[in-house]
Amino acid sequence: MKTDSSTSTPNLTRRTFIKQTAGISLVIGATGLVPQLFSCTDTAAINKALISESIGAWVRLTSDGIITILNPAAEMGQGSMTSLPVIFAEEMDADWDDVRVEFSPQESDIYGSEGWGPNRRIMLSAGSRVTKGYFNLLRRAGAQVRYVLRYSAAELWEVPLKEVTSAPSKIIHNSSGRSISYGDLVSHIFMPAELPDFKEGGLKDPVDFRLIGKDQPRTDIAGKVNGQAQFAIDVRLPGMLYAVIERGRVHGAKPTLTNKTDVEAMAGIISIAELGHGIGFIAEKIEQALAARKASQIEWSEAEMSGFDSERAYEEYSAIMNKGPRGRAVTEEGNARRVIRGASKIYKGDFKNDYVCHAQMEPLNSVVQVTEDGQHAEVWVGTQQGFDSKLGVPAALGIAPENVKIHMQYLGGGFGRRSMTDFVTEGALLAKEVAPRPVKLMWTREDDLTYGAYRPMSLQRVEAAVNGQGQITAFSHILVGDGDNLIASGIRNEYYDIPNQYAELRIVPHGVRLKHWRAVGHGPNKFAIECLIDEVARGEGIDPAVLRRRLMNKSPRALATLEEVVRISGWNDPSQEGRAKGMAFLERSGTLSSGVCEISVDRNSGKIKVHRFWSAHDAGIVIQPDNVRAQVEGGIVMGMSSVLKEKLDIVDGRAVQSNYHDYQLLRMEDAPESIETSIIASDGPPQGVGESGTPLVACCIANAFLALTGKRLRHLPFTPERVLEALNG
Repeated sequence: MKTDSSTSTPNLTRRTFIKQTAGISLVIGATGLVPQLFSCTDTAAINKALISESIGAWVRLTSDGIITILNPAAEMGQGSMTSLPVIFAEEMDADWDDVRVEFSPQESDIYGSEGWGPNRRIMLSAGSRVTKGYFNLLRRAGAQVRYVLRYSAAELWEVPLKEVTSAPSKIIHNSSGRSISYGDLVSHIFMPAELPDFKEGGLKDPVDFRLIGKDQPRTDIAGKVNGQAQFAIDVRLPGMLYAVIERGRVHGAKPTLTNKTDVEAMAGIISIAELGHGIGFIAEKIEQALAARKASQIEWSEAEMSGFDSERAYEEYSAIMNKGPRGRAVTEEGNARRVIRGASKIYKGDFKNDYVCHAQMEPLNSVVQVTEDGQHAEVWVGTQQGFDSKLGVPAALGIAPENVKIHMQYLGGGFGRRSMTDFVTEGALLAKEVAPRPVKLMWTREDDLTYGAYRPMSLQRVEAAVNGQGQITAFSHILVGDGDNLIASGIRNEYYDIPNQYAELRIVPHGVRLKHWRAVGHGPNKFAIECLIDEVARGEGIDPAVLRRRLMNKSPRALATLEEVVRISGWNDPSQEGRAKGMAFLERSGTLSSGVCEISVDRNSGKIKVHRFWSAHDAGIVIQPDNVRAQVEGGIVMGMSSVLKEKLDIVDGRAVQSNYHDYQLLRMEDAPESIETSIIASDGPPQGVGESGTPLVACCIANAFLALTGKRLRHLPFTPERVLEALNG
């Protein structure tokens, strides 16, 4: 074997490469062969595949020079179908014009992210962990493919490997000037006996990046514009049936269908399935399934949340806040409680936030086909995936994971809701009833709003002790609500120099289905924290930016985002009459963010108008700058929707709102006049940006409202009624 002194010492054996990098080799030749999946133990088949047109698990080459890179993540508008292949193509040295992108198989051992902790390979697109979790993995995989191509050319030309380098989509022999395209190399692939793993070096220097950090056209946009992109709701299969489920309105209640015979006799009804939490109706047409559901007579059992009232729950939360019992400490640095008890000046506030629903545009749905013997299943679904890459189907059907094939589709909105698998496992159970005919399970929007999974409500009490120099010496944050870690995120203040900090969770279970919602607890928690910071600034006669500069004195990267947003927003310039600015800082998924917004208030109607929004972010190395800006801007608009509009009430255990007519979302007329996003150059590892903009909104608006009116907003959302109450209070 010819060695290359420019790379790390080869230490990855061919067997390990096959297991870790080509454990599943997806081969589609230039002749359009049917895809074949090879087990990592089938070395003969893999050898044939490698000699053919597949190099590793992540890429496929054809003799016409087309490079197909597999994307392991969900594509729900966040741009993974472009950003992840760009990372791989950068190290492979692929010409981006030659690249095509497809979803990878859902096999976490091969395609799982490294972003969920050591020794865990998980396919889950959530928590803004996609790019940061795949960055190093895809760079190494791309570099290994480039190494194989260089090695193959060196073998073909019978020259030392160190004399062979690459340019976009071709290999070059430096001394002779010979070159060969990647496509022409397809029939000359030689697999080296060993490969460098590139964990200790040998990757590109960031200064040499051609693709990373440059804007590339999104690979998914054209199809979404012209209608060719396929979402799960678009899937049609021969002989497909349709299904809906009546789940009731109280989470946890169990059904008894009392007129099953009558419903079974209705037109088009194929089967009725009695599930533990609902009744499934399977029919030839969706209209027939919906009609059967409407005609059904169901008796429901009592459940844990029967009688629960979300508005009255705040009374219970207040009692627990005042009298205990004590909960679990999340942060305990110094002795905040002792310092606060002995402080001469204390700032204090209680903050509330109501339930929020995901309300994604595409209703939940899945298509499942189970074989007649019940031992194999195929699933077509738009999903954020999960800790189980087969989405719970093997357990639901009692079959082996390798017998379940997932066909990934585009998502019409996720925001955390599609990281659940209930709409997939339900579909699998219904498909089993009518196997081998495929079944499309539809959740209507009413189904998801009334039997969904919500961002938790909570009550927060924050306290700050201030000394004679206006310095915050202690900070306490007590949080009461349901959801445990769902409500805990963002409660720490690690970038503020406050020597004594304490945070505590007091959990009150209600039986309400809860789930991650974009940025999870950061929205409510940073709202409380950042609002109290501004109240301290106002009380001490200090500009909010000046106070935050003091707090960030040991966090230069955080301070840089503050200084940048002060600059781009013209923070020190007075706003026009009737307007004011507010600011906030936070960290989410490793990204440091500072924001400023400018608002006005209609004092007659109570409506807040956000005119302009500025934000600055340090997100490490940025793969696609324009896409990062789009992520932040979209997050800010979604944040405005939740802060100004969105509110889900539960009365007697039942969700009150049911669709967009009463679960209000932000309208185009309410969008800001401008949103300006600044990305701070960084050489750190990439961080998550999909959730960075959303939690900035509540605190920025509330702080601008305080600056404009001298009044406080402490209950999310800021409905006109609550704004008028604050103005007149």
